[in-house]
Amino acid sequence: MARILIVDDSPTEIFALKRMLEDAGFQTAVASSGEEGIEKARREKPDLILMDVVMPGMNGFQATRRLSKDPETAAIPIIMITTKDQETDRIWGLRQGARDYLTKPASGAALVGKIQGLLAE
Repeated sequence: MARILIVDDSPTEIFALKRMLEDAGFQTAVASSGEEGIEKARREKPDLILMDVVMPGMNGFQATRRLSKDPETAAIPIIMITTKDQETDRIWGLRQGARDYLTKPASGAALVGKIQGLLAE
């Protein structure tokens, strides 16, 4: 069973994503900031990370860049899931090392499909 790390500062989003993923059979872990997400990714080595962008302190772009450049966490695929829906945001997120980029609210089927696709690679 794949373990997904959710990095988001919104308790409402965390609740919705956790429920969606657990209903699809995934295990979940949660971090409420970019800094905590990096620390948990290094310690727990999840199979995939869902990363919000807009968070206080270190934003999701910065956290994704750090994780994708760190040899300990570079192999963990990251999907950015955010309200930032501009094409320039998507391109920037992918340049920071994200493997995919979804805008909120993402449908459960779309999200689970993207996760399964990345885990199958």
